[in-house]
Amino acid sequence: MENNLKRKLGHSGIEVSAMGLGCWAIGGPTNLQSLPLGWGKVEDAESIRALEKGIEMGINFIDTADVYGAGHSEKLISQVIKGRRDKLVIATKFGMGYNPQTKEAVLGIKVTPEYTRKALESSLARLKTDYIDLYQLHIANLNLEAAGLIRDTLEDLVQEGKIRGYGWSTDDEERAAFFADGDNCIAVQHELNVFVGNKKILKLCKNRKLASINRGPLAMGVLTGKYNNQSIVPEDDCRSIVHLLGDEYYMFFEEGKPKSALLKKLEAIGEILRSDGRTLAQGALSWIWGKNKRTIPIPGFKTVKQVEENAGALEFGPLTESQMAEIKSILKKELVH
Repeated sequence: MENNLKRKLGHSGIEVSAMGLGCWAIGGPTNLQSLPLGWGKVEDAESIRALEKGIEMGINFIDTADVYGAGHSEKLISQVIKGRRDKLVIATKFGMGYNPQTKEAVLGIKVTPEYTRKALESSLARLKTDYIDLYQLHIANLNLEAAGLIRDTLEDLVQEGKIRGYGWSTDDEERAAFFADGDNCIAVQHELNVFVGNKKILKLCKNRKLASINRGPLAMGVLTGKYNNQSIVPEDDCRSIVHLLGDEYYMFFEEGKPKSALLKKLEAIGEILRSDGRTLAQGALSWIWGKNKRTIPIPGFKTVKQVEENAGALEFGPLTESQMAEIKSILKKELVH
């Protein structure tokens, strides 16, 4: 077994654990025009214990965003990084508007250089730190003209010592490549899991020496095996309304139910994912490591137990080439309609 896997954040030289702690869910409830953008209720004390457990188990990479819980996720993280900031690598994101009083996300924010600087200062204050290791643009489809101004601003912020590097959270190859022209662009955050291969972005990361930060590594929970065709998520969970948002990112649930075609696929590959004593979730994470040596999955969590299971995958390391090939072969036969 391979233990304590490590990765580099692109060409920055910053070393991180091969898995991060994805901190969307622990932000708690956030709404957009009365629709839930969070993952339901969470307990702050449990969230802090879960963060502590992840660090204890060797994870030093923490990924969040200012909009998660309208700033609440960053505030929780500040309590955990206190006294050991230099041992942890903190990534956050900017670009989505929010009201911290009402916990409402706000549409139509214009992302400008001035806005970027203001957002960074707010995140630094909530995190109680004086620098961010990886600062990521959170607007996946921002036009390139605006993105060019933001990239220039991020370069300035690196020179000022406010951030160590930057990236873009997008599945758009052209946008990711555009940002990668910046000297201190070190990562792309994108969808990657057993159901979504994202070959073009992975190739870009290899060619441009970027870290591949993987959101949705467990397909919004489908790959944990806890759902079946009768499962319905609660109404305060974002997975209950993702079919209304029209974004390809939300391809795993429809009207609060996991897509049956995906459950069928999971059943077909479940035995391989569970190899060597792994759980399904651990196998799904091991698949990501088997896919590419630049990958850093950032599974979300709400409990200590979930972090223990996810971090436990580090003990197993990547799936073998033959296991990866077998999964690929099976999934080709199980076409999603």
